[in-house]
Amino acid sequence: MLRLLFLSILGGSYGLLAAAGVFTVLAAVGLVPRFAGKTHTAKQVLIYEEMVIFGTLAGCVLSVFSRYCQFGAWWQERFPDQPGLLYGIGTAWQAVFGLFAGMFVGCLALAIAEMLDSIPILTRRISFRHGLGLAVIAMAVGKLLGSLIYFWAELHRTA
Repeated sequence: MLRLLFLSILGGSYGLLAAAGVFTVLAAVGLVPRFAGKTHTAKQVLIYEEMVIFGTLAGCVLSVFSRYCQFGAWWQERFPDQPGLLYGIGTAWQAVFGLFAGMFVGCLALAIAEMLDSIPILTRRISFRHGLGLAVIAMAVGKLLGSLIYFWAELHRTA
């Protein structure tokens, strides 16, 4: 029982850390204010922020409890003689999700690209002239080593 409590607290902490990272990136690139500015709906910026939080929470719930969020299996149990309608609903859902996910990823990529333009300015202001290439290489090597350890130790199979 104590082990389950510890694992629950640890898992919740890691989840909060990951969510904080997502929200930090979105806040750092200024995605929500940019949406509000482009659409001239600055009065509804709180709604935009709440929808980002809701979307993140919904994605977490769907990924953690995917076993209980299978609409297709529920539909096939209730209506086994109408599979065509299920495929139509699934195709429409994928089209809507793909459209909004594509818009979000495109806007996020543009916001990050604009933020990358500020890196040379930052490095000049903090007098970080030498070693920038080494810092980037060190980050890349760290990501590479982390992914190699992840797959070599088969940590992806422990979940």
